Amino acid sequence: MSLATHPARAFLPYPDAAVPNAGTGPLRGLTFAVKDLFDVAGYPTGGGNPHVLARSGIKTTTAPTVQKLLDAGARFIGKVHTDELAFSMNGQNYHYGGPYNGAAPDRITGGSSSGSASAVSHQLCDFALGTDTGGSVRAPASHCGLFGIRPSHGRISLQDCMPLCESLDTCGFFARDIATFARVADVLCGADGDPLPARPRLLLASDLFELPTPAARAALAPTVARIEAILGSATPVDVADRPLSDLYWAFRYVQGWEAWQADGALIENYGLQLGPDVAGRFAFSKGVTRAQFEQSSAVRREFTAHLGRLLGHDGILVLPTMPDIAPLRATPMEVLEDYRTAAAHTLCLTPLSGFPQLSLPLSGRDRAPLGISLLGPKGSDRSLIAVAQTLMTALV
Repeated sequence: MSLATHPARAFLPYPDAAVPNAGTGPLRGLTFAVKDLFDVAGYPTGGGNPHVLARSGIKTTTAPTVQKLLDAGARFIGKVHTDELAFSMNGQNYHYGGPYNGAAPDRITGGSSSGSASAVSHQLCDFALGTDTGGSVRAPASHCGLFGIRPSHGRISLQDCMPLCESLDTCGFFARDIATFARVADVLCGADGDPLPARPRLLLASDLFELPTPAARAALAPTVARIEAILGSATPVDVADRPLSDLYWAFRYVQGWEAWQADGALIENYGLQLGPDVAGRFAFSKGVTRAQFEQSSAVRREFTAHLGRLLGHDGILVLPTMPDIAPLRATPMEVLEDYRTAAAHTLCLTPLSGFPQLSLPLSGRDRAPLGISLLGPKGSDRSLIAVAQTLMTALV
C-alpha cells in the first residue's frame, strides 16, 4: 500500500521524486513528512487548494528548513495535506476531505497542519513539519496525542513556504515521543541564547484554565498536579492584561489584515474557489481596515510587554492547549466554527506575543487525547523542551 492510499488519508498523491538526504547526521534513521506549504524540489506546492496546485508547477528548490533536516540525515517520505491556504483549524479540507486522527479516528485531527499530525499519529513517519499561525500545530498536537511546538516567532526559517500572516506565521513540528522531538529541535532550533534555569519559576494561567469545558478542566487538574509534583508549586496568575475578548479581536484583526495582504490578490485575480468556511474568513479579512490593524497592533505590543514582565527570564507558564478533546468528525460546520472561536481565545496569546508554546500529550478523556502546554519567554524554545524531557522522564 502506498502512503497516498493509506486509510489515514494524510499524504498527497504526488508522483514520487528523489529527495536526497545525508547518509550520516543527528537525524539519521528518522523519517519525516512535510506540510504542503513548503517547497520540496521535484514536487508541487498545492497549499490545500486545486487552483494553487495548478499554478504551482514542479519546484526546483527545497525550502531551507526542509533541507536542514535532509542534511542532518532525516529521510523525506512525502508531502501531507493542509487546510485550504492554511486558514483553518479543523483539518477538514473542502476540496480534499480530512485526514484521520490516529489517536481518535472518530474525531477531527485539527488543522491546518492536519496531514502532518495524522501521519505522525498513525506512525507513518517519525516526525513532521507543520506551520502555526493561530494554532495550527498546537491544536492538532492536542487532538492527536502528540508533542507539538509553536516556536518563537522567526526561530525557524519559513523561506520558500507559502505565507498566511507574516508577523504570526511560524514553522513547528510534531513527534510521538520526547526523545525524537528533542533531536529535531536540536537541528531546527539550536541552543537558546539565554537558557532558562534548571528549575524555572512555574506559573499557572488561572484565567485561561477557566476557558475549557468542565469535563476538560476535570481531566487537566490531575495533570497539573503531576507537573507541580515534579517542577514545584505553580503560582496562579492572570495572563491577560485586559479582557480576553479584546486580545482575541486584536488577533483576529491582525490576522485578517495580513491574510488579505498575502492572499487577496491571488484569490481575486485568479478567481480561487474556496470552501465556504475559508471563503468566509477571507471575506472578513478583506473588510479589516488599516485603522483596525494599527489599533490591534498597539494592543499586541502592550500585551507582549505585559507577558514579558510576567515571565521575566526564568518563568514558565502552564496553560491548557485547547478547550476540550477533538470534536467528532460528524460535527456540523457551524458547531466546529464555535469550537474554533472558543479555542482561539486561548491560542491567540502566543501568536500575539511571539513567545514559544509547547503542547504535551499528558491528559485526555473519553479515550481521546487532551494536551497541556508550557509557554516560555521569547527564545526559550530549547529550554522548554528540556523541561518537557525532565517531566517525561519523571513520569515514566
